[in-house]
Amino acid sequence: MDVSGGSGQPRSGNDESAEPQAQPTAPAADPTGPAAAPTTGPGPRAGADTPGSESGGAETPDSGSRGAEMPGSGARSAEVSPSDREPDSGPSDPSSSSGAFGPTGSSGPSEPSDPSEPSSPSGSSRPAGSREPAGGPRRAGDHDGAGGPRHRAEAHTDGAGGPGRPPQRRPEPGGGLLMGRPFGVPVYVAPSWFLVAILITWVFGGQLDRVLPELGAARYLVSLFFAVAFYASVLVHELAHTVAALRFKLPVRRIQLQFFGGVSEIEKEAETPGREFVLAFVGPLLSLVLSGVFYAALLPVEPDSVAGVLLAGLMVSNLIVAVFNLLPGLPLDGGRMLRAVVWKLTGKPMSGTIAAAWVGRALAIAVLIGLPLLTQSLGSDAADDVGMDTVMDALLAAILAAIIWTGAGNSLRMARLREHLPELRARALTRRAVPVPADTPLSEALRRANASGARALVVVDGEGTPASLVREAAIVGVPEHRRPWVAVSTLAQDLTDGMRVSAELSGEELLDALRANPATEYLVVEETGEIYGVLSAADVERAFVKAMARPS
Repeated sequence: MDVSGGSGQPRSGNDESAEPQAQPTAPAADPTGPAAAPTTGPGPRAGADTPGSESGGAETPDSGSRGAEMPGSGARSAEVSPSDREPDSGPSDPSSSSGAFGPTGSSGPSEPSDPSEPSSPSGSSRPAGSREPAGGPRRAGDHDGAGGPRHRAEAHTDGAGGPGRPPQRRPEPGGGLLMGRPFGVPVYVAPSWFLVAILITWVFGGQLDRVLPELGAARYLVSLFFAVAFYASVLVHELAHTVAALRFKLPVRRIQLQFFGGVSEIEKEAETPGREFVLAFVGPLLSLVLSGVFYAALLPVEPDSVAGVLLAGLMVSNLIVAVFNLLPGLPLDGGRMLRAVVWKLTGKPMSGTIAAAWVGRALAIAVLIGLPLLTQSLGSDAADDVGMDTVMDALLAAILAAIIWTGAGNSLRMARLREHLPELRARALTRRAVPVPADTPLSEALRRANASGARALVVVDGEGTPASLVREAAIVGVPEHRRPWVAVSTLAQDLTDGMRVSAELSGEELLDALRANPATEYLVVEETGEIYGVLSAADVERAFVKAMARPS
């Protein structure tokens, strides 16, 4: 069985940020000048609440619910639009209002979660990397207070590893004991495998006792060998999926051998229904081939010998694996084949997923009811065996049914995820930011951001090169009366190359970039190197959760 999109799932997603369409870095407003009128471009809009009031925004279908204000904000002011900027071409919501952070107030959002934890929509955050000098030609705007010079802010974007550095390697997926890397794909044995190995050894050992009683206690060594050989056959089944996926240029995260077989975690979906069908069919096909090989090897061997019993057991077990996986319901291979057929007929992959998932749920009910009845009709008639066998068969059927039912549900959720992933766009989720020198007091930096309608701070060096990002959670921890004496550099997280993301990223590419370089904030840059703003992992998380909750 293979699972497409096994990673995944992002998980830092978020609803949408308070600024659905943030502008590039804005210069500070002149505090002595007249109040600026709200901009008409796609940047965030600010209201006219008095300092200390809670900011709010009308929710619209496009913008979704507002993100939390920047820490220390309660005041909102009219946003100053940079005169030397072109309006963003992306979608924006003119009706939504956003709170700019200011020098008053002390409440704020909790620290954003780590986008590298796909299994939970909210996780603990952690810093990413240590200080590295930013490379490449860059210029950032440096505001020296009111009326200070305005410069174009730029950041280096020469790839993930920076100039002269190799790209950062993705962290290992984990998942148990690493057994090897065939075709470059890590193979893990989950802890649950050892439990099923013990179970197989015990059950098969009991059968050997009836067939070859002369073995005595040695039958359990033979049974253990059978358990290992059977899972080696399962590994061959999964490697068939893996080789096909790599042939179609689909990345495979890992292979994991677990309680009920194995899983090949293919990170992307096949581009065509034909490839989807082939990708699903090669696994059962290899199991059928193995069953035939063991049958051919069994012919010249004495059936009542140890070799004969082992070969017969492996032949039957591989045949069962092939037939079971060909059942037409997700998450089984037959379900993916059915999905490919419906996809081909309708032209809609989501329709294929829905059909195969519901067939999978019906199959789960059939296994729950039918498997105990089938085994009871074919089993022993001895009174001593009926009770225990019935309980074991019912337990096995319940576990199999639960796995199939939950797998079908997960397939539906993953399909809905892929359908909504394009809605996650770095450009739409980015917060407007202002550049500040490292020695700028926090209170002054917040005042500049408030005047510009920004919700993030980028610390720049003397040449205007971005050096670090002021952490949202760190601002929350600074009492208001201490902010004039706290430099922004003491609250900043040093920028690494992985913390620079392109404003053009969206969907899976965006989530992959965040997972590969866990952080709470990221510097978003244009293709030209110009700073676009700051992306918060918490904003991505909320947008992701909202997209998943939206009906297909």
